[in-house]
Amino acid sequence: MATQLVANNEESISFPVTGMTCAACQARVQRALASEPGVIDASVNLVTKSAAVRYDPAAVSPPRLIEAVRATGYEAELPASDESTARAMSRREDAEEREARELAIKATVSVAAGIVSMGISMLLMGNAVANYGLFGLTAAILAWAGRDIYRRAWKAVRHRSADMNTLVALGTGSAFIYSVIATIAPNLFARNGIAPDVYYEAVIFIIGLVLAGRAIEARARRKTSESLRRLVTLLPPSARVEENGAFVDKLLAKVRSGEIVVVRPGERIPVDGILVDGASEVDESMLTGEPLPVAKSRGDRVVGGTLNTTGAFGYRATSVGAESVLARIVALMEDAQSSRAPIQRLADKVSAVFVPVVLAIAIVTFIAWYFIAGPSALPHAIAAAVSVLIIACPCAMGLAVPTAVMVATGRGAEMGLLIKGGEILQRAGDVDTVVLDKTGTVTEGTPAVARVIAMGTLTESEILAYAAALERHSEHPVAAAIVRAALANQLSLYPAGEFKSRTGSGVTGRVQGQKVAVGNAALMGDLGIPAEDPRLRVDSSSREASSELYVAIDGRVAGVIVVADSLRPTSREAVQKLLAMELDVVLLTGDRFTTANAIADEIGIRRVVAEVLPHDKVAEIRRLQALGRVVAMVGDGINDAPALAQSDVGISMPKGTDIAIEASDIALMRSDLRGVPAAISLSRQTMATMKQNLFWAFVYNVIGIPIAAGVLYPFTGLMLSPVIASAAMAFSSVSVVTNSLRLRRARVA
Repeated sequence: MATQLVANNEESISFPVTGMTCAACQARVQRALASEPGVIDASVNLVTKSAAVRYDPAAVSPPRLIEAVRATGYEAELPASDESTARAMSRREDAEEREARELAIKATVSVAAGIVSMGISMLLMGNAVANYGLFGLTAAILAWAGRDIYRRAWKAVRHRSADMNTLVALGTGSAFIYSVIATIAPNLFARNGIAPDVYYEAVIFIIGLVLAGRAIEARARRKTSESLRRLVTLLPPSARVEENGAFVDKLLAKVRSGEIVVVRPGERIPVDGILVDGASEVDESMLTGEPLPVAKSRGDRVVGGTLNTTGAFGYRATSVGAESVLARIVALMEDAQSSRAPIQRLADKVSAVFVPVVLAIAIVTFIAWYFIAGPSALPHAIAAAVSVLIIACPCAMGLAVPTAVMVATGRGAEMGLLIKGGEILQRAGDVDTVVLDKTGTVTEGTPAVARVIAMGTLTESEILAYAAALERHSEHPVAAAIVRAALANQLSLYPAGEFKSRTGSGVTGRVQGQKVAVGNAALMGDLGIPAEDPRLRVDSSSREASSELYVAIDGRVAGVIVVADSLRPTSREAVQKLLAMELDVVLLTGDRFTTANAIADEIGIRRVVAEVLPHDKVAEIRRLQALGRVVAMVGDGINDAPALAQSDVGISMPKGTDIAIEASDIALMRSDLRGVPAAISLSRQTMATMKQNLFWAFVYNVIGIPIAAGVLYPFTGLMLSPVIASAAMAFSSVSVVTNSLRLRRARVA
């Protein structure tokens, strides 16, 4: 992703970092970036092999950030400014595939060579010719398959640091040098009463198993970002654009805003835009998860990557390239997958001192074996020290959190949840109170005329026609509902004059030569028009979740129009799921208490805060937080923005896809409140997975290192060979990734 502006005085950039193999590598690169003057925040992800940096452009430049990474011994490069997201991801995917394939080949050859060398060692043990042959085979494997391990270890030494490559290089290097001396000068060992044993097969096996573990990790890591890759591949490579009265195919990168694009049935829509000609039904399931196609006609919006199903149409491109909805979703997911959950700090602190501590333990292990058991125990001392170095690989710690974040954000995207990173995932899991806005969240947000009550000589249709004649001059949503109802009943809209809008109460004017007022009881009171009538109290219980507009003609109430905002079909189910998760649920709205209470009773909410302004909503969120609550606020992302920002986790409904993306911590891409319990449930499962990963990564080392050092040998005669240690090391990393991949099939509330 190229550099993007994030604030008035700061920018953000993400770029690839190659050569990292463990948590120590990641921590070193992150420290180097964070120490640069002008860097506000730096996050390095071992799984995606990338760095995300927020910085002050007046104090530091992107090239300087690249130099800081290279100074640590790793490679980095700036993304091409003109490269599309799809092309960049394709290039990265090809590189990852190539790396995994090379690792697999080297691992296969090395393990096969290890089997051959083991057979030779068993059949021709102590044979000088066989030892020289094994020496040549091992040297070839180290030079070819193990070259990158030793090269990166040397770079780390040059930069006065240590990482996993350092441990493997020291372990295998020590065993190889010992074996070479035993091969060239066996008498040197014999004079000191030490058998001139060689460990060539162990060295080859260790290199092979280390590479095999990395190959399996690489394959597994690619699975964690499958959702992201599927999104990117939805865009077609070109678009059919109108030029000088003809239509030509243009590469997607060359399509410009304002151009007319034509899409035929069965084709994917290449860029975002507004329909100007034709009509069709569009499958938007990739964006919203809704299975049914959505009807589109002139003036409707279409999104790049969605599928045109039935008719052909032309539309004007509006958002192209990085500004398109799909590109912004991909960028959001990439940022999320590069972010760090707070729980990662624990692994970071441990990994910062882990490698030096392991080196010290290996030295102490060698010294203890040699001086306690005597010179004859030199082979055991070397084997124990090598095993400690190999088994203590910190890979599992480095992979524990980011793999879970990647899989969870990908799984969330499949469910229509855009989760903005690891920190949000962790906070959402701690939520104990969910505050719901009413209009547009619990309800559809689009008022509709429920019924018309005639109270005089005029018919219901005439009352609706008089009201619509005035309301068509108003922009209020209720006015639009009245006009829609009149048009749906094929009523003629009379011309209106002397129109006047009264904020918060209604409208007045003259229709057909008569004075007409449409509004609430307050308006009737201001105009001195009696508004009470016994018939309005009939079936009052059904009106509690609705609003009544009085229609007065020449100073008398002629009728009442009942306008209601209907519940979303899934709102009750969503609230019941939240309650089943032992969460407190609050309905927070600016609407009347009677309406709010009726809605709350219908969906099972017990606590209602109504008749509040936007700043009052913020105050209520703060009050709950002051009580120690972790609050999630769910709103439409526009008028609820202050409350969403104040809450611990802001969740926005999709009232305009691009607005939803920017407005909150979690954006629901479907108009379905069930996404809220799903997001919290996914967060809880992700946190559980992270804790499992870290637990096993730590326990593995706590148990494995002492066994490798030989603490059980005096009691059981058990020694952990370097080969077994390398296999255990590879297994630990793979197990962490595999455990995270279980989130791809997570069943949420």
